[in-house]
Amino acid sequence: MRVRLQDVAERAGVSAATASMVLNGKDDSISGETRARVRAVASELGYRPNVLARSLRSQRTRAIGFISDEIVTTPYAGAMIQGAQYVADEHDYVLLLSNTDYRPDVEKRTVEALLDRQIDAAVYATMYHRIVEPPTALGHIPTVILDSRPKDEAAFSWVAPDEFGGATAAVEHLADAGHRRIAMINDPMGPPAAIEREAAWRTVLETRGLDDGPDLVAHADSDAASGAMAAARLLEGDDPPTAIFCFNDRMAAGAYIAASRLGLSIPRDLSVVGFDNQVLVAEAIDPGLTSVQLPHDEMGRWAMEQVLRLLDDGAGPQGKRMPCPIVERGSVAPPGQL
Repeated sequence: MRVRLQDVAERAGVSAATASMVLNGKDDSISGETRARVRAVASELGYRPNVLARSLRSQRTRAIGFISDEIVTTPYAGAMIQGAQYVADEHDYVLLLSNTDYRPDVEKRTVEALLDRQIDAAVYATMYHRIVEPPTALGHIPTVILDSRPKDEAAFSWVAPDEFGGATAAVEHLADAGHRRIAMINDPMGPPAAIEREAAWRTVLETRGLDDGPDLVAHADSDAASGAMAAARLLEGDDPPTAIFCFNDRMAAGAYIAASRLGLSIPRDLSVVGFDNQVLVAEAIDPGLTSVQLPHDEMGRWAMEQVLRLLDDGAGPQGKRMPCPIVERGSVAPPGQL
């Protein structure tokens, strides 16, 4: 049987109004002894406040829906949830997590179920940076797009990685080390991340007056085996690069494999920089991989802070490009040097 506020009040020897004030933190006028007694009784009886009744009074459930395609089941991107959860906890909100596995039917049911539960707002999160069209129903509540951009940027707030800035830092790091022939292995599917990272690579080559040409770019699927084949094609050319910038860390691990097969040493003969800073990859290979950090935690925090601004201030949609810092390890050195 559910313990009522009246049960706590009777056991503590106070009125229901006094018990309510204590348990809702509005007890400045109540003695410390009484506050302690009411809380002790509430704990002993296992009293839980009636959230439904409270939400009817405040017009808020203090629940935020977190809808993702696969982030909930992906360990290295879980920092987005962690960041959002941290801010939610600080402000006494609960996150309701849902994973849709890229299935439109599941997403539709998930959104409807969350709205039926009267969530105050939503975070619509994606595994990788792309252009998305959130469900129309989310347009009726404050919603922030996490790790992507909405097709209509005037309709939703959003936060996404600064792909161009992060890639610029990576290629400039190689150029600063003295490399003039810097190749790139990129994703062939053309998501915003791939387009912006390649644009940054080309911009640095141009502004630094470095070698450029079709023999310095290769494409591969986002895994080590494909990265190894692409790196081999680059390294077996007539004028091979001395450095490779990779779309992600798995491709970079493939570049390590190709270098080893060709008898090349990293970083003496070849420098490599990845993107994502997947610690399970970047710190597992030898030497450790210099990589660009995707700011998962920071984006999660910003998304939740923006949700709260939308709820509290009625602010209009905002967009944010989150900086992607470079994490230096042992995979970069001047060409021909250890």
